[in-house]
Amino acid sequence: MIKAAIFDMDGTITDTEKCNVEYWIAAGKEFGFDVAEEDILYIRSLEAKKSAEYLASKYPGFDYYEVREVRRRFMREYVDNHGVEAKPGVSELLTYLKARGVKIALATATKYEHAERYMKELGFFDLFDKIVCTSMVEHGKPAPDVFLYACECVGERPEDCLAVEDSPNGIRSASSAGCRTVMVPDLTPADDELRGLIVAEVPTLSDIIGLIETGRL
Repeated sequence: MIKAAIFDMDGTITDTEKCNVEYWIAAGKEFGFDVAEEDILYIRSLEAKKSAEYLASKYPGFDYYEVREVRRRFMREYVDNHGVEAKPGVSELLTYLKARGVKIALATATKYEHAERYMKELGFFDLFDKIVCTSMVEHGKPAPDVFLYACECVGERPEDCLAVEDSPNGIRSASSAGCRTVMVPDLTPADDELRGLIVAEVPTLSDIIGLIETGRL
């Protein structure tokens, strides 16, 4: 039985990844850049330094940090007006894990204040034992740091922890940390590389319950 479950947030717990992509593109336009969706999909969960280097290589003069502030403003305005929507099966899975004494942590590239707000608005905050952000570790995803730190915070070995992710960079991070990694695709499905890194790919979070019940995790 797994002893802890560590979740990504955007695109895994919250249905916000599609907004992040939309607002990256919109923010880029504010600075005169016609950023392709595929490039924003590529940088999902990727640490800021690498994202900045990648976008500058594709769009000369692109100031990642300046554009990111505009993207964040667009996102705040959206959440203020529309709130945050949970991905299907979140409540069911979190309740199931909590009832069985499994520790629960969040490992996200999002700022702590935003993660805290989203979890409180959805009513999930008290279900989490720890919220870990990439700002708390040396290297962001796809490096394993954030998942290793989350495991340390809940006091469990990575091999005894389930990691749940939706993005390629998140999968690489969780897998390299040694966690039992499950992919719940959001904007992109698993490819051959990712299938080699995960225990399973399921359509919704609630399907993870079946994996646990049948001993696949």
